[in-house]
Amino acid sequence: MNQVPLKAILLLTVFFAFLGSFSFFAGEAPPPKQELREITGKIQKGETLSDIFRKYQLDISQLYKMREASANIYRLHELYPGRPYKIVLDKDERIDFFSYEVDDDCFLNINRTDDGYCAEKVSLPYEKRILHIGGTITDNLIASLGEGHENLLLALQLSDIFAWDIDFTTDLREQDSFKIVVEGLYLDGKLKKYGSLLAAEFSNDGEIYRAYAFRQNGKIDYYDADGKSLRKSFLKSPLSFRRISSGFSRGRAHPILKIVRPHQGIDYAAAKGTPVSAAGDGKVLFAGRRGQYGNLIIIGHRNGYKTYYGHLSRIGKGVRKGTQIDQGTVIGYVGATGLATGPHLHYEMRIADKPINPLSLKIPRGTAISGAMQTAFRQVTDRLNSELASVKPSTPVAIGQAATPKNGKAG
Repeated sequence: MNQVPLKAILLLTVFFAFLGSFSFFAGEAPPPKQELREITGKIQKGETLSDIFRKYQLDISQLYKMREASANIYRLHELYPGRPYKIVLDKDERIDFFSYEVDDDCFLNINRTDDGYCAEKVSLPYEKRILHIGGTITDNLIASLGEGHENLLLALQLSDIFAWDIDFTTDLREQDSFKIVVEGLYLDGKLKKYGSLLAAEFSNDGEIYRAYAFRQNGKIDYYDADGKSLRKSFLKSPLSFRRISSGFSRGRAHPILKIVRPHQGIDYAAAKGTPVSAAGDGKVLFAGRRGQYGNLIIIGHRNGYKTYYGHLSRIGKGVRKGTQIDQGTVIGYVGATGLATGPHLHYEMRIADKPINPLSLKIPRGTAISGAMQTAFRQVTDRLNSELASVKPSTPVAIGQAATPKNGKAG
């Protein structure tokens, strides 16, 4: 009879041992994921990250640590209005993650680790496609491409490529047309912006101009169908999309002085504050106030050329006597200083201090495609010519829509 209780005791011992073992393994299981809280928004005008921390009563000491972690990657005081941000907090209100859209290409991400905060820039995962865009000039290039910031940038890029051959202020004619082969950068199936312009064709007053992007000596530039560089010593105009209000003349009635005297430059009518670009590479010879010119910049170029930019509302930052300037650099802004009836740019060109008409100047081109690169260049242009040939006269693409490229292929 004593054996039965003994068996029962043994069974109970095994049972409780099993329960203890179960409890041990249950204790090893990972704890449930802690709850996180998100704060999202867009930077307001004049707002700083310190303001955001105070607004949501966050620990300012963590901001100091985040600033230190990102100092060599991106400075957290350089936040711009309209850019989105996200802050993720753990259950103890500690910042677990911070993200800020630096620009259209990348985010700044700051993560909390066991060793503190770690910062990195992360590129947006754009999908690249080849787009075909065509249009006909009805008013100006910007209007013909359509509304929107990205279309404006595309118009400026196109005008920059042909800036040495076409003055988009004076040379455009109604029914001029253009064709563009350009990279489209897509995010979540929607076209967000344009990438590199690969090829373009512009028909201006019956003459056809073509441009092809090609890499030579490690640098991408634009060339015509014969492999000649489209880049020249001087731009045809220091302003984009503006009208000439007074041309080069040996005798013009001055609108203020009411006397007839030579007008040794070209006046471009434009709104106050319009950026003015250097027509060519050179060194600043003068930057300041000078008599009837008002605010004036004079740039000296090779072979004795000089360009004058007068009536500026202000001179660009860092532009002073002795400064080396690259072609296309913004050097000042349109104004009406000096003897001027309204906002405009007075632009002069001189050689050996003798005034010349910039519109009549014949300027040599830059470096052409080398002999060693001709075969590769021909392969590129043959492919791009097929692309251009498929572009219809009017093939607009709307930024922000889920546009599908004509060839349906990624670039």
